[in-house]
Amino acid sequence: MSASSRDSLAGAGWQSQKPGSYRELMPAHVAKLSWLNPATLWKARNGPLAALLGDPTGTDRQRWVRGQLDRGAATADLVIERDDPDEYSFIYIADTGEGDDPQYAVVPGLLKAGAGTRYAVLSSDVIYPVGSANEYGTKFFQPYRDYDAPIYAVPGNHDWYDGLTGFMRVFCRAPALPPAARPRPLTAAWWRTLLWKSPDEPDDARLDEARLMRSAASQAASQPGPYWALDSGPIRIIGIDTGLLGGIDREQGEWLRRVSLGSRPKILVTGSPIYVDGEHHPCAIEGGGTVDEIVRDPTRNFVAAIGGDIHNYQHYPVDVDGRRIEYVVSGGGGAFMHATHTIPRVAVGGVTEEQFRCYPMRGDSLAFYSRLYGRRLRMRRLFDLTPDEASAVIARRLAVKPIRATGAPVTLRTRFVATVLGVAPRPHRRARVRLPVRRALTQVLSPGSATYSPPFFKSFLRLDVSPTAVRVRCFAATGLRDQELDPPVEDDFLIALPPTDGA
Repeated sequence: MSASSRDSLAGAGWQSQKPGSYRELMPAHVAKLSWLNPATLWKARNGPLAALLGDPTGTDRQRWVRGQLDRGAATADLVIERDDPDEYSFIYIADTGEGDDPQYAVVPGLLKAGAGTRYAVLSSDVIYPVGSANEYGTKFFQPYRDYDAPIYAVPGNHDWYDGLTGFMRVFCRAPALPPAARPRPLTAAWWRTLLWKSPDEPDDARLDEARLMRSAASQAASQPGPYWALDSGPIRIIGIDTGLLGGIDREQGEWLRRVSLGSRPKILVTGSPIYVDGEHHPCAIEGGGTVDEIVRDPTRNFVAAIGGDIHNYQHYPVDVDGRRIEYVVSGGGGAFMHATHTIPRVAVGGVTEEQFRCYPMRGDSLAFYSRLYGRRLRMRRLFDLTPDEASAVIARRLAVKPIRATGAPVTLRTRFVATVLGVAPRPHRRARVRLPVRRALTQVLSPGSATYSPPFFKSFLRLDVSPTAVRVRCFAATGLRDQELDPPVEDDFLIALPPTDGA
C-alpha cells in the first residue's frame, strides 16, 4: 500500500515526483474557472439573493418532484430499487465539477480504487459555477466516461444556481419547469425576480452528444428526483437535497421521516454536512425539527451521515446514546480546497481531537495556504512555510503530538504566519492578529486558491458493504503518478451494522 500523508512528505505529495497521467484524460482546451472574476460571481448571485430576499428552492423543488410524479417517472416514495448482493462496494465523491486539473486528477485513482464497484454516489455541486446543462460534457460525462457503473447524484447549492434545470435534465431526463406565477409587486419575492439569474437553455443536441461518453448499458442510471432512497443489498442510502441555503422543505422532511422507518441500516447522503469544522449543523426542516434528529432516532437505524459542500475530508465518530454514528465530510472530489488548518482543536458531539481525522492534515493545509498568501502578497520570504514548519506550529498551537514526525523549530515567524492565516490560538489564549481566514477564506479566498499543479489534496471514498459491516476508506488523489497507481488511504474505519428484522 502506498504511503499516505500521515506517513511521509512523499505520501503527501510534497517531494518532487513524476506527475500523473490525468492530463491525458482532459479536453484539449480547458477554461480555468476563476472565482475572483466578477462575471463568475454575478452568475452565482442567486445564493446571496435567496439569503436576502427569500429562498424559492423549496417551492421549486416541490414543482420538480410533482412533475416527475405526474409524468410517471417516479413513485411517491422516490425509491431506487437495485439488485445488489449482500456483499458489494460503491464509490462516494462530491463537489466535483470545475472541469480542470484537480477534478481530472481524481479520476485515475478513482478508477483504480473503484474497480469492481457497483455504482457511485455523487453528492453536492456536480457542476460549477452555476450547474448549467451545457457544461456537463467536460465536467461530468468526459471525466467519468471510463467508470463502468451507474452514477446517482444529489445536488448542491451551485446546481441550484441554475434552478436545478441542468441537474434534472441530466439525471432525471426531466423537461424544464413551466414559468412560475409572478409575485405581487413590491414584495421581497418581486424584487428577487428582478435580479434572479434565469436557467440556461439546455442545448439538447450538445447534451445528447455528451451522453455518448457514458452510454454503455452498465453505466445506465435512472433516479426519480433530486432526493431519493436507494435500496442496495443490506442497506438503504437516503440522499437529500439541501438546496441553496442548507435546509430542506416541509414536503421533503415528511418524505425523509417516512422513508427512514424500519430496521434496515441507513446511510444519509447530503449536500450539507452535519458535523463540519468542529461545529454541529443539524440541518433545519421547514415547519420544525432537524435532519439530525431523524438521523439520531434509534428507531431509524442510521449508521452514518456523509456530506459534501466543504472541499476536504473530515471524520467525526459520534456516540449517540451508546450507538456510534459516523459523521463524515467528503467534498474533495475536484473543486478548490477548503482549509483544514483553521479547524480548532476538536471537542464537539463528544468527539475529541484524538478521534478526529481530516485530509489534508492541518499542517499540509497551512503549508499550502502560506504559499498562496506568500504569492498573492508578494511576501514569500515571510509567509512561505515548509510542511515541517507548518506541522510543528500546528502541533504547538493545538497542544498535540505531530502526526508526521518533524524536527522543525517553532519560531517567531512561523507563529506569526500561523496566527495571521487563522490557526486557532493555544488553549485559553486569544489570537490578536488574524486575517479573516475562516469565514472570509471559505466564502472568498478559498475559491481563488485553485492550483493547476500537484499536490492537489483531493479525495474520494470507497465503501465495502457486507451484511454485518461497512468498511469506509478515504483515498487521496494528489495528481502524482505513484498515487494514481496506488492511491494512499488517509482514513479507514468499520461501521458495524445492527441486526434487522427484514424491514
